[in-house]
Amino acid sequence: MLIIFCIFSAIAALYIHDKGVKAQTLYWGSRGDDVYELQRKLKQWGYYTGPVDGYFGAKTHKAVVYFQRKNGLRVDGLVGRETRRALGMAVATNYAASRGISNRDDLYLLAQLITGEARGEPYLGQVAVGAVVLNRVEHPSFPKTIAGVIFQPGAFTAVSDGQMFRPPTSTAIRAAADALNGWDPTWGALYYYNPARTTNRWIWSRPVHLVIGKHRFAR
Repeated sequence: MLIIFCIFSAIAALYIHDKGVKAQTLYWGSRGDDVYELQRKLKQWGYYTGPVDGYFGAKTHKAVVYFQRKNGLRVDGLVGRETRRALGMAVATNYAASRGISNRDDLYLLAQLITGEARGEPYLGQVAVGAVVLNRVEHPSFPKTIAGVIFQPGAFTAVSDGQMFRPPTSTAIRAAADALNGWDPTWGALYYYNPARTTNRWIWSRPVHLVIGKHRFAR
């Protein structure tokens, strides 16, 4: 019963996120007037050289990371409350009353990645993809945040080809919640790949210790 309650709590949190927080937090894939304003400010201050087109893509993400690093903010590529304030952008008053926003952002991002990378895979494989992201966060060779790992250039095909930026499935949300709650079916894997699709020679050199669905998991 506790697991079911946690899953429904996570899904409920996501719906809250969609209705309120998502309108405040901008990240790779966001669109709209807030992104226009973000790009204008970053461009005006010399952090951004791309087009002001209202789409939060790779160049905008890179500019946000640059801005956060230069201004002593948490470097995660997300334009949340603190980054908004630093940029002089409006912050809704009800946003300040909520705690754990970063966790909901992490859940949403992780569910998006799982949807893009592993939809159609067995549930265990979807949790495993989420676990790989979290294993990288804990590893000294990778960025220290979930957003940092997901948006590390070239790290995930679903980010590069845009498949990540579709609404996450309910199964992916549950898988993300399970991974965030500590379930790691991979036992510490840092990589995975589909042998039918990858052309990366280096990844084939990694010792495979687990196969789930179409994915091989390696350390």
